[in-house]
Amino acid sequence: MSRRNIKKQIRGQRAVDGAGVHMVRVLGYHDVKEFDPFLMMDSFDSTNPADYIAGFPMHPHRGIETVTYLISGRMDHKDSLGNKGTINSGECQWMTAGSGILHEEMPQPSEKMLGLQLWLNLPREEKMADPAYLPITKDMIPRVPSGNATVGVLSGSFQGAKGVTPKHIPATIYDVELPKGEEITLPTNSEETVYIFLIQGDGVVEDQNIPEKTAILFGEGDEITVKASISRDLRFILFSGRPLHEPIAWGGPIAMNTQEELDLAFDELRRGTFIKHK
Repeated sequence: MSRRNIKKQIRGQRAVDGAGVHMVRVLGYHDVKEFDPFLMMDSFDSTNPADYIAGFPMHPHRGIETVTYLISGRMDHKDSLGNKGTINSGECQWMTAGSGILHEEMPQPSEKMLGLQLWLNLPREEKMADPAYLPITKDMIPRVPSGNATVGVLSGSFQGAKGVTPKHIPATIYDVELPKGEEITLPTNSEETVYIFLIQGDGVVEDQNIPEKTAILFGEGDEITVKASISRDLRFILFSGRPLHEPIAWGGPIAMNTQEELDLAFDELRRGTFIKHK
């Protein structure tokens, strides 16, 4: 086995988005080439509802998938297809925006809001796919012991336990809980982009102390090793996906392959023809 080394670290920065949601922005426009097929990632971590209850009122998406995972908290959602529901603690929603969808996400007051939203780039031939939702409830996330650690399998598989299999972007996502001072080695697909996000607690990788809310992009190889600090338990999320190696024209909530496609999408928004499926 060949261990992957640290290729890049990105420390999340405080930001405000939506109607006034305070969060940590981790990945963005300048990171897309190295993190392909992952476009953007934000993290939520607050015990003050005033930081997030303004939410994300109705807004468009096209050409991407969004993955919203809440370790704790609650988020109501609804969309232009007539779907509505709630993401609760320990649950995930995998949304295919595809050809276009309007939706809103409204976090609800809770003791602690802790989670993230990830954007995945759809491949060229699937950017105009039918919009769809894949709700991932607690019972769909196997939690597998690995030494003293626990690996929650949101998607992909680990030691024979299988999470969901996304239709368009078969990315692997693990939620790993690692007690303080403990270490875990995880196998990875050598052909995929792999990074982790330290969502709670500090870690140690290659003898480097890595602070909470840091994303670590790994270089080539087929396994990674992560250790928790000696002072606090660590929780990190692993992401792995095959890069698309396609051009990206990205504007706000829409990601296409060319500027012409992006211009058309915003023109359709203005003309009221953005939604292709109802």
